[in-house]
Amino acid sequence: MKNFIVIAKQTFSVCCGNLLNLKHILLVIISLSLYSCSKNPETHIQHIEGYWEITKVTMSNGETKEYQINEIIDYISLNDSLKGFRKKLKPGINDTYFTSDDAEALIIKIENDSLNIYYSTPYAKWKETVLEATPENLRVINENKTIYLYKRYTPINLDLE
Repeated sequence: MKNFIVIAKQTFSVCCGNLLNLKHILLVIISLSLYSCSKNPETHIQHIEGYWEITKVTMSNGETKEYQINEIIDYISLNDSLKGFRKKLKPGINDTYFTSDDAEALIIKIENDSLNIYYSTPYAKWKETVLEATPENLRVINENKTIYLYKRYTPINLDLE
């Protein structure tokens, strides 16, 4: 019986030691996964430039408005120093657009692990924070907690021949 107790203790210590090691390994794997999945706001910058069509607005009270058809789209242009402009365009056919000379100047800044867009016109200044920017979608929130969801605009091309 004494041998049985010794063997049981050794087996228990080996198993618990392995479980403890396994627990540490799992903790390291989970930590690395969370760290690698954390959103680096710098990765959003490359997707912001281009033509965007609004699809949905969610107000701070949860009320939403969906847009099926847009007569106006946004064009965002950036330079290497993360400055640029946003213009409202009215799309035509075959990659033509109609616009006025008005544009909103913008500056992009990374602050507190967020990507912020600061807009300015002669009449107003405001900020939007980028929540998501992918090749297909752009989602931003403004200071009033209104969330705007855009999709990449696809131009209307007609084969006129």
